[in-house]
Amino acid sequence: MKSKLYKSLACSMLGASMLTLGSCTDLSETIYSEIASEQYEFSESDNQGQFATVYSSLRDFYWAWYGYADLDICTDLWCIPLRLGVGWGDLYISFHKHEFHAGLGHLSGLWTNGYAGITACNKLLDQTESLKLTDSQVAQLRAYRALYYYLLFDLFRNIPLETTFYNNPEGYQPKQATPQEMWDFIIGELNDVKNACGTDVKAGKNGEMNNYVVHMILAKMYLNHNAWFNNHSDNSYYEKCIDELKPILEESQYQLAPNYEDNFKEDITTSPEIIFGIPFEYLYAGGNYFANLWMNEAGRATWQFTGWATGGGGALNQFLDTYKDIQVDYATNKATSTDKRFGLCWIGGPQVDYAGEKIMVDGTQLNYTYNMRSIDNPGCYPMEGYRLQKYEILEGDWGSSYDDIPFFRLADAKMMKAECLLRLGGYKGETKEDAAELVTEVRRRAFDNEADAKRTVADLEGNSVYKYGYWENTAKQDESDNITSELDTNGDIELGGLLDDLAWEFVAEHHRRQDLIRFRLKNNPQQNVYNGKSWFCKKAITGNGHEADIFPIYRDILNGNVNLVQNPGYSE
Repeated sequence: MKSKLYKSLACSMLGASMLTLGSCTDLSETIYSEIASEQYEFSESDNQGQFATVYSSLRDFYWAWYGYADLDICTDLWCIPLRLGVGWGDLYISFHKHEFHAGLGHLSGLWTNGYAGITACNKLLDQTESLKLTDSQVAQLRAYRALYYYLLFDLFRNIPLETTFYNNPEGYQPKQATPQEMWDFIIGELNDVKNACGTDVKAGKNGEMNNYVVHMILAKMYLNHNAWFNNHSDNSYYEKCIDELKPILEESQYQLAPNYEDNFKEDITTSPEIIFGIPFEYLYAGGNYFANLWMNEAGRATWQFTGWATGGGGALNQFLDTYKDIQVDYATNKATSTDKRFGLCWIGGPQVDYAGEKIMVDGTQLNYTYNMRSIDNPGCYPMEGYRLQKYEILEGDWGSSYDDIPFFRLADAKMMKAECLLRLGGYKGETKEDAAELVTEVRRRAFDNEADAKRTVADLEGNSVYKYGYWENTAKQDESDNITSELDTNGDIELGGLLDDLAWEFVAEHHRRQDLIRFRLKNNPQQNVYNGKSWFCKKAITGNGHEADIFPIYRDILNGNVNLVQNPGYSE
């Protein structure tokens, strides 16, 4: 991102920590490692610089080593298998299999970075008077704190509610709020500030709060309410979701970007579609590791990329099979689809370098296979699986490290409204047909003709085209296949066609886990797709259990606070 504002904030991150707050507006300015508010007259630009830790904590939450970006590995789209011959990937197997437990280090990073952001907000709000924060700045801090709580609530549900830092008594240890208490707080905070954060759309693209971002968080809360509380008796939350989306869809300057890939560039501030972005910046704030995570070390030559690479990620071929008119040549591993998003997101088959020359590995051309064999038994070999190229990969050591994250974009708002209209059967004069048109609008840029882009109500309410079922090949390389293939018997999915569209549009954008938890099985409405369906090396659960909808609290976090209680279904 090339924002002067963000560079200023990134500079102040260098002097910020969880215990002290720093500020600078350019490289030559004094960094205040400790605040002596009674001795220093803070200007508005100084105050904005204090927000640095608020912003940087969200970047860490999303893309630290154990980050939010990885959680698609719990779903039916892609995974990080044990990579044979590389010895990497074993940390992620439990997430793919839904074998969650309190010893998974990933859970520590999510909790710690989320609460680091909340703490940063609370520190500033405690000093509202001494720092002379404006009403707008206070509103933005409250909104940012609510964003962190929304994310933690989604992941853990039973979490402490903290609204101060400096005013806690000595030895204080927080207690968990009930889910309803936490819900009420988040909704109350967002409603209080949703018209007080300003309407500058550029601010949201730069990672700051504006009214539209607040409306989007509220809409997400309402959209997921019934799934989070496992109570589907009240459809009014879908009505509230649509109401919150109205200012974004009807009163703002947002437009769908003409090209899908415009939303995944190194700098996304020029995309008219971005509502809220997490900014990354060369020298100051790197850390988007998609290229590093996915690419084989030799495969970096395609972009003249020289940064580290693990070759870890791989797309599930069950998902790739769902793309429209998919054609696969298994002899070469080349695949094509009439959906442009397939080629924009995935790279596979024989690989060539930046000059078009074959990339050779031990005398064999690098060839990303369409299929993978197993998550861990025996695992996957280095060339197995299509790789993600959705986020712009630049030459040199850049890769995708400085690519901004499109956290909320207009396509999401349109699809959310479409989903709610379908669930409600219509609302305030709009119908299911309007829902189908919203989905079609999002799809148009992905196809060369209208017929392929067009989605009908019947398409969206029909079953998913995903061929669910457990699949695994336990044979080692050069052995005869030893395939276990179990057909899914758990029936159709509500709005299965819409669920497919969400995958094609938002793969690798932190959507899929939440979507699979929200969408239910038609023949067992008490169970969702996340638990009730099987896919590559992941089994469906029997019964109606929902323990896996949320994660356990990390063991060391529990041990450090006697007031915390482990989430239901998990041992300490």
